[in-house]
Amino acid sequence: MYKFPVAYFNSNNGMGRLAFGDGPMIKLSGDNPLEQLQNFIDEHEGKHLLVNLSYDLKNNIEDLTSTNPNYLNFPLGYAWVPKYMVDLDNENLDFVQGQKDSESLNFLDHFMQEEIDENYKEFPHKLTPRITKEAYLEDVRSLQDSIQQGDIYEINYCQEFFAEDVEIPHQLDAYFKLNHLTRAPYSSFFFIDHFTLFCGSPERYLYKKDNHLISEPIKGTKKRGKTIEEDDILKELLLNDPKERAENVMIVDIVRNDLSRIALPNTVKVEELFGIYTFETVHQMVSRIGCDIAPETSFTDILRATFPMGSMTGAPKISAMKLIEERECFQRGIYSGSIGYIRPNGDFDFNVVIRTLVYNHDTKYLSCAVGGAITIKSDPELEYEECNVKVKGILDGMNA
Repeated sequence: MYKFPVAYFNSNNGMGRLAFGDGPMIKLSGDNPLEQLQNFIDEHEGKHLLVNLSYDLKNNIEDLTSTNPNYLNFPLGYAWVPKYMVDLDNENLDFVQGQKDSESLNFLDHFMQEEIDENYKEFPHKLTPRITKEAYLEDVRSLQDSIQQGDIYEINYCQEFFAEDVEIPHQLDAYFKLNHLTRAPYSSFFFIDHFTLFCGSPERYLYKKDNHLISEPIKGTKKRGKTIEEDDILKELLLNDPKERAENVMIVDIVRNDLSRIALPNTVKVEELFGIYTFETVHQMVSRIGCDIAPETSFTDILRATFPMGSMTGAPKISAMKLIEERECFQRGIYSGSIGYIRPNGDFDFNVVIRTLVYNHDTKYLSCAVGGAITIKSDPELEYEECNVKVKGILDGMNA
């Protein structure tokens, strides 16, 4: 693999950000990872930073614990100052950190060749579910009992699919193959330490520009149709589906509540409700919530108020996260967490890590977690099938 970290943020609209090269790096661990992260950010003020955040940082934000097995061994996160950062705008290259030299140009040439070469290598790996269908159905029914009792209103329940003794020698090739399937707006590739993330996320966790924050939760999905006319019908069905709208509103309320903890008075606004957006394989219902924050609000102040994304927990958020730990049988790690970058002026953009393959080079372990929102009206059998469809959609394309 590469001798230095590599990250690529791909909007799939002709623009992207590529970071690579040795530079200062920190692995978040211990009892004070958020303090470690903020100190690192402060120490490297004025630089472009790359960050990934494990879902399990929740335990350092709220009074929560994780005792489930950490099969992937992913840490609480990483932060890194790349030697080179290049903005890619169609055919234009803009070095925003580091200089054009033989090292950077050689890697850029390699990257561009991987991007344009669609003769993808074989990806012959099969994934096994961590739990049986019977155990999954039992968990969903138990969670619905908790909803019936009023403990929660909705919960995002996930399961892990995995493979062992996996070799992935051509990792950028594998990422571009995944991206060819998903064409997601918050797609990313991240190689750091001994992990590689192949992420096809359509969901934005948080975006900051100046003193304005935006979060764009997704709840509500329909498959793409075979024709434009069928697409239009499916989009209309999604827009008017009472179950999908109810789930979306619940998550919007969570995000509004989270943002209100750091927002300036009277600035939290729902900027878009029930927006229907079309992606490569699905239509999705996306809402947008924004607020203004005080200039002195730090990055980790924002994390403490809003992390993890409410679409990946449920409502009420803390109660849902406690039940997630009781019912799921693995630590989510980077899944449900976030990948993003921080600009020198403090602006940033972070996704939600879903539709993602995670690979541990040391243990040769490959993981893909999937899940969905469980409500009182959910059909456990259909939820189970939806999880399998999500994994199959990724692997069928990767194995083609």
